[in-house]
Amino acid sequence: MKNRMMRMPEKGRFVEVEEEMPKASGSNVVVRIEYCGICGSDMHFFQNGAIGTRKAPPNFILGHECAGTVIEVGESVKSLKVGDRVALEPGVPCGECEFCRTGKYNLCPDVHFMAAAMPPTDGALRQYMAYPEKWCFKLPDQMSTLEGCMIEPLAVGMHAAMRGEAALGKTVCIIGVGTIGFMTMLSCRAMGVSRIIVSDALANRLEIAKQFGADVTINAKEQDTEAAVLEATDGMGCDIVFEAAGSPYTLKDTWKYVKRGGVIVNVGNAGGEVPYLFGELARKEADIRHVWRYRHIYPTAIDAVSRGVINLKDINPTVFPFERSQEAFEFAFEHRSEVLKTVIKIF
Repeated sequence: MKNRMMRMPEKGRFVEVEEEMPKASGSNVVVRIEYCGICGSDMHFFQNGAIGTRKAPPNFILGHECAGTVIEVGESVKSLKVGDRVALEPGVPCGECEFCRTGKYNLCPDVHFMAAAMPPTDGALRQYMAYPEKWCFKLPDQMSTLEGCMIEPLAVGMHAAMRGEAALGKTVCIIGVGTIGFMTMLSCRAMGVSRIIVSDALANRLEIAKQFGADVTINAKEQDTEAAVLEATDGMGCDIVFEAAGSPYTLKDTWKYVKRGGVIVNVGNAGGEVPYLFGELARKEADIRHVWRYRHIYPTAIDAVSRGVINLKDINPTVFPFERSQEAFEFAFEHRSEVLKTVIKIF
C-alpha cells in the first residue's frame, strides 16, 4: 500500500504523488488522516509561495488542522491504541529549551510545526503520517473527527481568550470574525463573558456571529466602529479588545475601543509596520498582549466541544474530497468573504 499526498511543486498548484507508507516506532503512532482544514497560513503559501520572508520549499505539503484514526502504534506507546480517533497538535517542540522547560513550548525556537517553512516541515495533506504519541489527543466517542480537525483554530481562539482573561462580567470587542475571530468569540462565550461586540466589514460574517451568540454586531463598512462601541458600552469601552483581522489598519485603532485599565489582545498578528498612538493607550493604562499559536489548550478545547460547551457541529464547513484539493484551495480563496471554513476530507 502506498501513501497518497498532495505536494505543491510551485505556488498555486498541487500534484498528487504516492510515497512509501510511514511506520510506527518508539513513541510514534501512524494516523490515518481523515480531515484537514485550510488555514489562512496555508492560503498564503498557496497563493504567494511565502508568508513574508518565509518561503515554501519545493514540493511542500500544506495543512496543519487535522484529525484521524490511529492504525499502528510504536513499541513504547502507552496512551493510545489502534482504532483511537485523535486530533493532532501540529507543533512538536524541542522539549529542552528554556521555553519548553518553563511550559511556554509555543515559543520554542526549534519547534517543528506542520506546513511551516522554518524549518521546512511537511503538513497533513496526505493519507497517513507518523506522529509522536504525546501530541495526539484522543477524541471522545461523542465527537467526530470533523470536529477534531477544527480543534486547532479553536485552540488559537481559546488561547487568545485566556490571554485576555475573559471572564464573567466582562465586555469584549472582537475586530474581525473570520475563523480565528469566530473561535475567539466561542471561547469567550464559554468562559462566561457577559457581552460580546463584534465588528467586521462583511455582513454574512456578522450574521453568523449573531447566530452563535454575539450581542452587538457592527458593520465596519457602514458604521463608525469607535462610535458604535462607545454607544454599546455607555462611553466606557470594552474590558478586552481582540484584534483578529490581522490588519494594521484595524490594529492601530484598538486603543479607541478599550476601557481604561483594559486589555488589547493581538490575535491576528498583522504584518508590516503599524502606526500606533501609544500615548493614548498610556492614558488608559491598558495592556497589549500578543498571541502566538497556543499552549496546553487541546485537552481543554476537546473537553469543551465534547460536552457541548462550545458548538462546532453547526459551523457546517464546506467539505471537498482529497482528490479535489486544488479546487478546495481555489474555492477557499475565491469565496473567503462568504465561507467561514473549508475542509478537505482525506478519507
